[in-house]
Amino acid sequence: MTQNYGSKRIVVGAHYGLRDWLSQRVTAALMAVFTIVLIAQVLFGAPMGYDRWAAIFSSQWMKVLTFVVIVSLAWHAWVGVRDIWMDYVKPVGVRLLLQVLTISWLVGCAGWAIQVLWRL
Repeated sequence: MTQNYGSKRIVVGAHYGLRDWLSQRVTAALMAVFTIVLIAQVLFGAPMGYDRWAAIFSSQWMKVLTFVVIVSLAWHAWVGVRDIWMDYVKPVGVRLLLQVLTISWLVGCAGWAIQVLWRL
């Protein structure tokens, strides 16, 4: 005879995992590094104007870093908002609709930001 001790925990909701926790921390660290690099370039550069702002983003390494930060920001926001939807919205259909709308919004914002970046 098999005997179970304690209650069985049914894990539902916001994935309850190290992967989501770690992705939030890594993306936050990437965004913090980007912010520090950008502030340093603004404070220790020539007087600010459109030419200076465009020059900051003209180098390839800054474009790559900015692209990584835009993707990181979208992923960071997705994990957080998805957790909110999964924790507080119980009807599955409504939750799915909100998740699809959230993904659409984040992809649209990231696409717009990347498009603006490549115009500089």
